[in-house]
Amino acid sequence: MTDRRWTIYLSGEIHSDWRKRISDGISEQNLPVDISAPNTVHENSDDCGVAIFGEEPDKFWHDRKGAQLNAMRTQTLIEDADIVVVRFGEKYRQWNAAFDAGYAAALGTPIITLHPSEHDHALKEVDAAANAVAREPEQVVQALAYIIRGAMPG
Repeated sequence: MTDRRWTIYLSGEIHSDWRKRISDGISEQNLPVDISAPNTVHENSDDCGVAIFGEEPDKFWHDRKGAQLNAMRTQTLIEDADIVVVRFGEKYRQWNAAFDAGYAAALGTPIITLHPSEHDHALKEVDAAANAVAREPEQVVQALAYIIRGAMPG
């Protein structure tokens, strides 16, 4: 075993507990992992630009200001990541998650996608670029345990 610490970026859906389940699993497995993620407070993510740089009367520019700040955060954290996990949830289309997966793929950063099987067709190109496709957060933890330690499940 080495002293290496791994950085895992958790991208995507913000409306369920998947990040906590992965974080809890990493702690239970005592894996040498640091987790990074986008701002998961929806309102803060949407409104950060105008809160910092001033109000915009046009919603397009309101969103643009926030998107540009979020992009700086996301790009930096993905560039620093050893592995990017991209979650596509059941309820909302996560266009930003698909963009994050493409950015990670362009950097050559390994990707694990996480989504239900009913999204397989819609995500076939994203999954083709991924190194692994998981259905549940616990599978991501098992994959990390194997990648980091060579540990098999169970």
